[in-house]
Amino acid sequence: MSLVDTHLHLDAPEFAANRAQLWQQARAGGVSHAIVPAVMADTFDEVLAMRAQFGVDVAFGLHPLYLARHRDEHLALLADYLERQRPVAVGECGLDFFVPGLDAQQQEYWLQAQLKLARRFELPVILHARRSHDRILKYLRQQKVPGGVVHAFNGSVQQANAFIELGFCLGFGGAMTYQGSQRIRRLAATLPLSAIVLETDGPDIPPEWAPRVPNTPDNLPRIAAVLATLRGVPLADIADATAANAARVFPAMQAP
Repeated sequence: MSLVDTHLHLDAPEFAANRAQLWQQARAGGVSHAIVPAVMADTFDEVLAMRAQFGVDVAFGLHPLYLARHRDEHLALLADYLERQRPVAVGECGLDFFVPGLDAQQQEYWLQAQLKLARRFELPVILHARRSHDRILKYLRQQKVPGGVVHAFNGSVQQANAFIELGFCLGFGGAMTYQGSQRIRRLAATLPLSAIVLETDGPDIPPEWAPRVPNTPDNLPRIAAVLATLRGVPLADIADATAANAARVFPAMQAP
């Protein structure tokens, strides 16, 4: 079994004490590869260190939750890293209209700027989208980027299909494992398997079996097993399909 974690913050401080052990456990359990996205300029070098140490792939972006940390000069820095450091994507970027106090206009400025960079460097994007799917779709229609992933997807069927038409895959992870997440579970069960990728978002969005501790990459096989159960197919089929989807949407990704 070869699983790809398309969204793992392996550089997070929650993993500092036992990062190497956690990655080794994930690898032993069938996680062959991961993508580690940066969330602000201060973390660009940290995610590069993850690639050097663990062989993961990386992405560089400016996340909407860290709006107060972003500066205009960070766009030039981002462009430099995109050009020189061979990432697989721009991201994590996007819009968050759920967390109070985040200026929507500023968020949209940063998203549009990063979509322009994705076009310039012909890179897919890794999108954070909370209560903002339609607004993001508006900007994606204006700025034609080479697809990407809507991470932790929790929109509607109509929104899912709109992203798929634009060349995006949809990320499913810990939220799908909860019995009460009926809408997300229904989407995971019924959307085309060709449009689904797996993720942990570790240390965030912990699964149902470990809700109060940091989410670790070794949870991905059990997350994949939940998806297999929801779809009524063998786990091996889920692993093969989602790994192939990740390779398709991130052409620069290393072979798992």
